[in-house]
Amino acid sequence: MLGGVKMDVDLAKMAEIDEALKDEETAHIMIDRNRVISRRDVKGLVIETHEREDGVDVRLRVLKGSVIKKPIHMCFGITHEKTMQRINMEIEIEDGAEASFLSHCILPKSGARHEMEAAIYIGENAKYSYEEKHIHAFDAKVEVVSKAKVKVGKKGVFKTDFELIKGRVGILEIDYEAEGDEKSIIEMTTRVSGREDDIIKVRETGYLKGEAAKGALATRIAVRHRARAEIYNKMVATAAYARGHVDCKEIIQDEGEAMAVPVVEVRHPKAHVTHEAAIGSVDKKQLETLMARGLSEDEAVELIIEGMLGA
Repeated sequence: MLGGVKMDVDLAKMAEIDEALKDEETAHIMIDRNRVISRRDVKGLVIETHEREDGVDVRLRVLKGSVIKKPIHMCFGITHEKTMQRINMEIEIEDGAEASFLSHCILPKSGARHEMEAAIYIGENAKYSYEEKHIHAFDAKVEVVSKAKVKVGKKGVFKTDFELIKGRVGILEIDYEAEGDEKSIIEMTTRVSGREDDIIKVRETGYLKGEAAKGALATRIAVRHRARAEIYNKMVATAAYARGHVDCKEIIQDEGEAMAVPVVEVRHPKAHVTHEAAIGSVDKKQLETLMARGLSEDEAVELIIEGMLGA
């Protein structure tokens, strides 16, 4: 608890992390719009916050050489309708440190808008993973705009995984840019399923600037009804022995629209970057096989999409 403020139990239960928040060895921070309603530091982690009228500034540092064994839980929620939340985030994983984050964004009310702008630095031989799960309203539009600038030091590791697990997308805009130093690793994965008139825009860019740096960008998108998706993935290799891959798969159904733009740039004769993109309806043979086993067409389509998003 922070400052004796009562924790919003509903947010924790929706994210299914209420038990984790009770664990004295699990670091966490929970924010409802512009209030820090619960927070816990652990050894090796420093959390600083500043509440503003429209959101919160958050700075997290994992100290040099520290290994945070349990995932750091972060929960950002808006429990009121037609409300804006702006989160300015600074994360620094110092040299030799390791940490994983499990983040939930909870937007159960109509008209909510969540904006995240992050600056992330992963030091030399440091490791960082960030799993982001979204829970949105089922019957109303919400908006999410998430931007990040990332720098990964020598032999550092940066991994992110974005997933919408409940509710409608609404309007989603993701813009991540990461650059890696010598022997670093950059991996970004985004999985989203849109329906109705949802709008999905994903822009992910990786710069492999150090010798033997590695990078992978993967998107798995499904659009149904009148939903639209625009995916722009770019990998740039400018150093010897840098290796990168861009992989985009999209399924469209009904009147959905999808666009994928994989861009690869190689500026060194000893670097190598590959890409693949596929857009289309569900596989006919898979559909027929599942329907032959007793599933309806809608059930079969849902199962195929779930399999693709989980790949």
